[in-house]
Amino acid sequence: MTTLPTLLMFTAAAGLLTITPGLDTLLVLRTAIAEGPRRALLAGAGICAGCLLWGLAVALGLGALFAVSTLAYEALRLAGAAYLLWLGAQLLLRPRDALPVDAAAPPRGTGFARGLLTNLLNPKVGVFYVSFLPQFVPAGVDVVAFSTLLAGIHAVLGLLWFGLLTLATRPLGRWLARPAAVRALDRSSGGVFVLFGLKLAASRS
Repeated sequence: MTTLPTLLMFTAAAGLLTITPGLDTLLVLRTAIAEGPRRALLAGAGICAGCLLWGLAVALGLGALFAVSTLAYEALRLAGAAYLLWLGAQLLLRPRDALPVDAAAPPRGTGFARGLLTNLLNPKVGVFYVSFLPQFVPAGVDVVAFSTLLAGIHAVLGLLWFGLLTLATRPLGRWLARPAAVRALDRSSGGVFVLFGLKLAASRS
């Protein structure tokens, strides 16, 4: 298969995967509602940066390590599960009564770091890239460069999707800013993060 049809097929497949609801979608939605659109976009950018790093790691052969090494996979899996459980516990145990204003909100870098860590500490992303990207690498191309290009396409699609999600939350902003809604949002998000963490902790390599 030639390069252009391969890129089109990958873009279609990656687009469907991008809009499939999951932890990344929840993180961006929650950040948009609780901390504002700029921090949501930063969280989305962190997630997409994680995709780029995983794509580069897979292209260089490092990602394959998590597909064949039980020890490496388990170490990253447990670290990711612990991080998600910590995030969820913070929201469950200390829900807020009001959304932060820009002046009092956490530093903007935290949104990016949160998205990046959520992605990088999930070994399933690496294993997924190991099994997914090679299917769309034509014979005769530079494997590292082309795999990185595919990861870049996936990242761009993610940024577009997260931007749409962020815009979709704006009409609900006034209603979601009520204290009861803020507490419910924090607790429900925390519960979902805990569930994702438990699911990751219980998963097998």
